[in-house]
Amino acid sequence: MTFDSLTFVVFFIAVVAMFNLRGLSWSLRKSVLLAASFLFYGAWNPPFLLLLIASATVDWWLALRMAQARTDHRKPWLIVSLVANLGLLGFFKYGDFLRDNTQALLAVAGIDWQPASVDILLPVGISFYTFQSLSYCIDVYRGEVRVQRSLRDYLLFVGFFPQLVAGPIVRYHDFSAQLHAPRRTTADGFTLGLSLLLIGLFEKIVLADSVFAPVADPIFKAGATIDSAGAWTGTIAFAGQIFCDFAGYSTCAIGCAAMLGFWLPDNFRSPYAATGFSDFWRRWHISLSRWLRDYLYVPLGGNRGSTLFTLRNLMLTMLLGGLWHGAAWTFVAWGAFHGLMLVVERMSRPAIDHAGRWLGPIGTLLGGLITLFGVLIAWVWFRAPDFAHSARIHGAMFLPTDTSANLSAEAKIALIVFGLMWSMHWLSRHHDLRRWLQQRGAVSLGLIWAALIVAIVLSPGVSRAFIYFQF
Repeated sequence: MTFDSLTFVVFFIAVVAMFNLRGLSWSLRKSVLLAASFLFYGAWNPPFLLLLIASATVDWWLALRMAQARTDHRKPWLIVSLVANLGLLGFFKYGDFLRDNTQALLAVAGIDWQPASVDILLPVGISFYTFQSLSYCIDVYRGEVRVQRSLRDYLLFVGFFPQLVAGPIVRYHDFSAQLHAPRRTTADGFTLGLSLLLIGLFEKIVLADSVFAPVADPIFKAGATIDSAGAWTGTIAFAGQIFCDFAGYSTCAIGCAAMLGFWLPDNFRSPYAATGFSDFWRRWHISLSRWLRDYLYVPLGGNRGSTLFTLRNLMLTMLLGGLWHGAAWTFVAWGAFHGLMLVVERMSRPAIDHAGRWLGPIGTLLGGLITLFGVLIAWVWFRAPDFAHSARIHGAMFLPTDTSANLSAEAKIALIVFGLMWSMHWLSRHHDLRRWLQQRGAVSLGLIWAALIVAIVLSPGVSRAFIYFQF
């Protein structure tokens, strides 16, 4: 059940109607949301719903034990949570990866190991709900949040269906107050939520699936013929595709939650207008960036030690952040590149700041273009099926052999749309989409809705699964 399906539309209308039944207590309304969340996730694969419930229940129980224990006796319970969550994630997401790499290492040593072939099916959204539940246990251990004693409420926090499958990764301290204070659908919340839902669907259906995917997919397909023009247009198209796909999902999730009276954190803020890689990660997948900062970078030592110590922490954080995205060395390379760019940026900060003061707005624009160029280069590792394919694309990009750029009409449209999207990012880099929508009048908002609906309905694109479902 995906946001861009008719099934979800029917499901969501029913949920909103039941949630707002007159005379329904807040406790019963939360039960309605939990049942809806179970139905939403169970529609993917019913056995994995049991896995979600079991995983969340274990963390809920462990957090209770931590809250009851003395401060100096809490660590064993936290270790159990870490082992349980990371073990679960490791088995389902990295089991095949670890087996294949172990087999390859043993082969280098002359040992022929033939492990039994076990196809492990990846539960959708496991990385998101595992990180969300783990962060709660860590916060309880640190004494930063009060323990949740209601299993029903905790399951609703972990399994809240709008953001369950692909985020944003919600922190308990941001959601707990919303579990306690009764809420229902309001006119303002519904209006804003519907606006965000339509924008998210437009990004996914019209831009990601119809404009960018037909140009990006052929270039990254195994065995594809790649020339310089195709390499660049395919990479740029994928940059547009992954943003519109993932930001589209996050915007839909935030919109659906708003229509139910809940507020989720922003997950994207004009990332292609970033003026540096640190700025990029403050704008791209914001909930993951903050999670990695608070639960990995800072515990590693952050920037509290020497310069070399800080740079090491940056690299480790980005390497593990890359591996979080997928069980493949290409994702590690993607994370390593971003880590390297963050290291270079930190080491060059005095020179960058001096150049920025001297060049002014031109320097800001130049920094944005350099950052965009680096982000595009890195996307090749993220999307390519293996290093050989990514090397072919990078080779075509930087060592062109063709003398003419024969672009298809689809490729030209994708480039134009990406240019327009980049311009919008640049113009809105200091603005908040929610606030902008709330400032629109009824007529202006009605015209926006009409335009979005027409574009969505007339879109000829083939429906594709959201890219981040695989993570």
